[in-house]
Amino acid sequence: MDELTREFLIESQEGLDRMERCLTDLESRPEDTALLAEIFRSVHTIKGTTGFLGFKRLEKLAHAGENLLGLLRDGKLTAEQHIITGLLSLLDGLRSILRTVESDGGEGEGNDAALIARLEELQKVEVQKADSRQDKLRQTAATPDEADDASALTSAKVQNPLLMMLAKEKAEAQKSAAIVPAAQSASIATIEAEKTVSMAGTASSSAAESTLRVDVALLNQMMNLVGELVLTRNQVLQATASDPKMTLLSRRLDMVTADLRESVMKARMQPVSNIFSKMPRIVRDISQLLGRKVRLEMDGQETELDKSLLEAIKDPLTHAVRNSLDHGIEPPAIRAAAGKNPEGTLKLRAAQEGSHVLIEVTDDGAGIAADKVRAKAIERGLITAEAAAMLPERELLNLIFLPGFSTAAAITSVSGRGVGMDVVKTNVEKIGGKVEIESRVGKGTTLRLRIPLTLAIIPALIVRSLEQSFAVPQGALSELVHLTAAQAAKDIEWMDDAPLYRLRGQLLPLIFLDRMLTAGKGGRELEGRDIFVAVLDADGRRYGLIIDGLADPEEIVVKPLSAVLKDIGLYSGATVLGNGDLALILDPGAIAARAGVTARAEEDAAAIDADALEAEESHENEFLLVEVAGRRAAVKLGDVLRIEQVPVSRIEYAGLRPVLHFDGQLLPVEDAGGLLAAAHDEMQVIIVVCRDASRQVGVAVSNVLDVAAGSDLFEAGTSAPSAGVTLLKDRVTNIVYLGSVAELPMIDQTTEPWHTAVENA
Repeated sequence: MDELTREFLIESQEGLDRMERCLTDLESRPEDTALLAEIFRSVHTIKGTTGFLGFKRLEKLAHAGENLLGLLRDGKLTAEQHIITGLLSLLDGLRSILRTVESDGGEGEGNDAALIARLEELQKVEVQKADSRQDKLRQTAATPDEADDASALTSAKVQNPLLMMLAKEKAEAQKSAAIVPAAQSASIATIEAEKTVSMAGTASSSAAESTLRVDVALLNQMMNLVGELVLTRNQVLQATASDPKMTLLSRRLDMVTADLRESVMKARMQPVSNIFSKMPRIVRDISQLLGRKVRLEMDGQETELDKSLLEAIKDPLTHAVRNSLDHGIEPPAIRAAAGKNPEGTLKLRAAQEGSHVLIEVTDDGAGIAADKVRAKAIERGLITAEAAAMLPERELLNLIFLPGFSTAAAITSVSGRGVGMDVVKTNVEKIGGKVEIESRVGKGTTLRLRIPLTLAIIPALIVRSLEQSFAVPQGALSELVHLTAAQAAKDIEWMDDAPLYRLRGQLLPLIFLDRMLTAGKGGRELEGRDIFVAVLDADGRRYGLIIDGLADPEEIVVKPLSAVLKDIGLYSGATVLGNGDLALILDPGAIAARAGVTARAEEDAAAIDADALEAEESHENEFLLVEVAGRRAAVKLGDVLRIEQVPVSRIEYAGLRPVLHFDGQLLPVEDAGGLLAAAHDEMQVIIVVCRDASRQVGVAVSNVLDVAAGSDLFEAGTSAPSAGVTLLKDRVTNIVYLGSVAELPMIDQTTEPWHTAVENA
């Protein structure tokens, strides 16, 4: 069964459940228009969807019921008992076909002619009036048999709903025998057959029984409670770090909290096909209105996104599609004159990239001319001519997101009022996302929406500046660089009072966080202290944020900011840390914009020195320089996944091999330096998490020193590089062999680090 049919079965069965409840209430309130409207909607929804899916038998039966319900809704018929009985027969018939669809994939070979004939007969007003008069006569002179039937009906209500339906049908058959006897008997036969199936007790469960619809407000409340639990967990872990008795309990709490968080997040996730499915109708209507020929292609509809975020991007995506159709794809005649296919192509693509979902709207239209954007922005007074002349092409294209900007020559029902792209940017940034645009004149335009997977909980690095804690989202963090006072004074370059750092051959602009927060200009003095540089990448703007110190990474719960802090423009939220302190969450994109850091243009990237580019692309000669038990060692940078600082108490042993429970798996730890054996439970140890083929391993180190390029060493009289060593910063350094971690049957602490350590030169 495909996903669309399964969703149809779930919705249809839920609609029939509502219909049954409403029909029961309708007997006591036959004039209730709200009940009639609800019943009509249930049958109408089934009929509309069945036509799309090709279930003709189901569509025909639902259509007959819809006609009868339409007369009831319009007040042309009254919901008397025999009509409600007919509708219940319709309900049972629809359920029977749905069960067949679910079990066999088709509607079966059943014949609904008798039931449809009965429903059509009930639509006749004259028949209803005559039947109503007969009912009144029978009520005044009820026979003993009919009294018995009424008694049986009362008993059936208490004992079995199916028996109740059977007794109802029998009584109704006696009343309406003159009208449609054949149809009535067929309906009774259907109910009795369903009773037999029910008594047999089929083992298969329905699709509706395997799913449960939950109100989004309840899911939001659950997410908030999980967020509070994560905060409490962080505090418990810090409070019990020095108490061995509580270590096991706090570790268990950590695991359960992580599993619960994942489960609640999964419950909130829905495929983007829920909003992509609305686009074909929009494209069809607008393209016909504008006289365009457009082919819509959609990819990645199975990509999942948080329910609240999915709703938030519905309008921005609609605006983006409308703009592509109106401003992007040209009329067929113009496309043909330009040598293009008269039929334009609009592509919608969704994909997950790290902690974000990427949604792209791409057209093969005329593209956006940067000069035209500059002229329009100046004409509308959105920017001065001097400022516009200094902007690179990428920044010029971003001007289309300004309120009131539009390149349309006239206002139409589709666009031209200058609010479409403004809505896109505003709504996406409200949920912590980013909007990027790329365009080539004559080739087309791509609008890219970067949406966070969830708003509630994110991994972050806690940093210190001005004796306060701040959180940096790990999604924007590329790497960390530690510079001693001597290295900072030597390696940081200055250009017109703007600090720069040459990182692996490329100049990296630096921003002092403390100076930005205090609006201090500062000079070239570095105060003679060690500094940490957090290398951040925000919307293609790569820069280094200079901070005073680092704390442990944490999973933080994002809390909204007050209006006062929002106006500052440097923060995206706030959180409570594990030690109970409050911390503001830094916005890397806003910091880059405030400091004037611009994105590297493509032509600038192509002009990078060839040697530096070659070194950047190849990680073979790049190493993470570490210290283990007083000796230097190197780990290939391409193998390093992350660096964790964990308490020694979290290290367990499988036999004699130390292991770490990390991200739901056991991580074997290389401790050739004997750090773990010499440490006590309260100490912290640094674990470098590395990739070894298809598995992960850890390396226990004393300190992480630097990232540097290595050089090959050759044994005397040979031309082959010597394995296992490299030359880092003019000193011979051992390379950690990760394969030995998996092969070691036990850890021999008497062995020298990595078996044959070379003394530092």
